[in-house]
Amino acid sequence: MLLLVLAVLASVAARAANLTLEDGAGRITVETAALLARPDVTEIEIPADVGYGGTPRRYRAVPLAAVVALLPGAPPAGGVIEAQATDGFAAQMPLDLVLRAASGGARAWLAIEPQDAPWPPLPGKQASAGPFYVVWEHPEAARISPEYWPYQLAALRIVEPPAVRWPQIAVEASLPADHPARRGQEVYGAICLACHRINGGGSGEMGPDLNRPMNPTEYFQPAALRRFLRDPASLRTWPEQKMPGFGPEQISEAELDALIAYLAHMATRRPEGAR
Repeated sequence: MLLLVLAVLASVAARAANLTLEDGAGRITVETAALLARPDVTEIEIPADVGYGGTPRRYRAVPLAAVVALLPGAPPAGGVIEAQATDGFAAQMPLDLVLRAASGGARAWLAIEPQDAPWPPLPGKQASAGPFYVVWEHPEAARISPEYWPYQLAALRIVEPPAVRWPQIAVEASLPADHPARRGQEVYGAICLACHRINGGGSGEMGPDLNRPMNPTEYFQPAALRRFLRDPASLRTWPEQKMPGFGPEQISEAELDALIAYLAHMATRRPEGAR
């Protein structure tokens, strides 16, 4: 009974929270009520909601591009939206994906949890995806990463691309343009960077740094590393395990090859003495 009361109180507190918006020119706070009162708020249907296990869901939501437009600064070229969740998750969503919403294409929305109609708890959790949750219409049109569905949002920040903010995550500049590690860096940014830093670079705080003090390619056999990335629980489990598996529909075999090539390359670029 106590756990149920605590879960209800946490859910109410979350729905009463505000969302922080930041860019290089300023910082503002928007409230749930103000967002739900906007003229462009609408009800959308998501046939396969990533956060809710692929089930259909309906939301009151505002186009994410319109929320971004509330900020006064000009977006940086090649910039990203850093979506910071309350649990340390920090997705790095390419800004152009959000701003170029075309008819029938992938379109990002900021779903808003109404105080009088709370959402159900997320699968396996005691709290909902609220108070703010980025959801996508037609995600298949742009192969939207599952990490670009951040929930329990606290802040959205318009920032420079990850490799500009954190040069230590970039591959060696002399690598050929077609080297698989270059593609792997892109895959890492879309999938892994939300939870894991590398060489200390990144905002995610849910998982360990993947190059300090050791790189996964240094302690996993190649077949075991592939299996771990596809299905972590098939190798090891623990009560607080949070990492999901990534099937071929999320990371193709070619992308997985590139990701592993990136990790192996970064094992050679660990700062001396880094721990």
